[in-house]
Amino acid sequence: MLREINDERQERQFMGHERVLVTGGSGFIAGHCLLKLLEEGYKVRTTVRSLSREAAIRSVLTDAGMVNGGNLSFTEADLTGDDRWPEAMDGVDYVLHVASPVVPGNVANEDEVVEPAREGTRRVLRAATNAGVKRVVLTSAFHAVAWGYPRSDHVFTEADWSRLDGPGVDAYAKSKTLAEQAAWDFVASEPEAPELTTVLPVAVMGHVLGTDISGANHLLQMMLTGAMPGYPRMFVPIVDVRDVAVGHFLAMTTPTAAGQRFLLSNGTAIATKDIGALLRARLGASANRVPTRTIPDFIVRAAAVFSAQFRPVAADLGFARRTSNAKARSMLGWEPRPAEEAIVSAAESLVATNRLSAS
Repeated sequence: MLREINDERQERQFMGHERVLVTGGSGFIAGHCLLKLLEEGYKVRTTVRSLSREAAIRSVLTDAGMVNGGNLSFTEADLTGDDRWPEAMDGVDYVLHVASPVVPGNVANEDEVVEPAREGTRRVLRAATNAGVKRVVLTSAFHAVAWGYPRSDHVFTEADWSRLDGPGVDAYAKSKTLAEQAAWDFVASEPEAPELTTVLPVAVMGHVLGTDISGANHLLQMMLTGAMPGYPRMFVPIVDVRDVAVGHFLAMTTPTAAGQRFLLSNGTAIATKDIGALLRARLGASANRVPTRTIPDFIVRAAAVFSAQFRPVAADLGFARRTSNAKARSMLGWEPRPAEEAIVSAAESLVATNRLSAS
C-alpha cells in the first residue's frame, strides 16, 4: 500500500501537482501559509471545523492578494476527534500542522489547552502516517524553547527546551512544549511515520486576516485603542508573519530540514514602550490613544499577587530573552524582515480595516 502511495506521489511531483494540507485554515499563521503555498503553485487543502466558513475565508484571502485560488479546497476536520482525518489526508504529500489552541496567560484549567494541542498533534501524525505523507511541518513556538529559566545572558536556540516547572510558565507554554515533544516521540516510535520538522516562531505580528486578532497583534490593538494605560517594563521578540509562512515553506521543501527544529526569530527583543513610540511615529493621528507612560514594576508585582493574569508579566519584568536564528538562516536560507516592518504592517492593517474597537 505504501509503495502505491509513493508511486502516486512521485507522479504528482513530476506533474507539478504536489498537494499540501494546512490545518486550521481560519487562523492567522495558517492563512499566510495558504497564501504562500498558492503563490508557489501547490495544490492546497485546508481544514476547518465547519465548511460554512469557506466563503468567508476565501473572501479574506482574496482581499489579502490570494493567487491561484482555484488550487485551494476545504475539508472539515477537528483536532478533538478522529472523524474525517483520513479524508483530509487523502492524496496529500505534505502537511503543515498549524492549528493549535492559543491562550496565553492564566487559564482556569490548563488541561483544556494542553490536551487538545497534544492529542491533536498525535491525531494528525497518526493520520499522516496512515496516508503515507512524506513530511509534516509542525508549528511549535518560542514558548517551547525559552520559558521556565532563571534570568541570564543565555542565547536561546533550537537546542533548548522550556522547563515546565520553572518561573513564568503558563498553559500556552506547556501546550506548545508538550505537543512538540509528543510529536518527536511519535515519529521516533513509528517506523512508517513521516519526516518531521518543527518551526518555533517568536511573537508573530503582521497583516491581520479576517476579524480575529492573534495574540501578538492583540498587543498592538490594545495600544491603539487606549486599552493599555501604560507600559510594563517588558521586551517582546517579534517576527513578521510573512516570514513565518516562508519559514514553513522552506521547512517543507528543504531536504536537510527533516528531523530538525528551527527557531524563527529576528534580532533583539523590543521594549513595549519602544513599540508604542514606533506606532506614534508612523501612524500619526491613528496612534493618538497609544500610551506614553510606563507602569512602575512595583505596581505590576502588586497586581500579580491578586491576579494570576499578571504573574507571567511580573516574572519577565526587565528581562529580554536573547535568541539566535543562525540555524534557520544557514540551513534553510531564511532571511527575515526587520521587526519594525511587522509592527507597522500589523498596525496599519488594524487601522485600515477599522478593527480598533476597545476590547
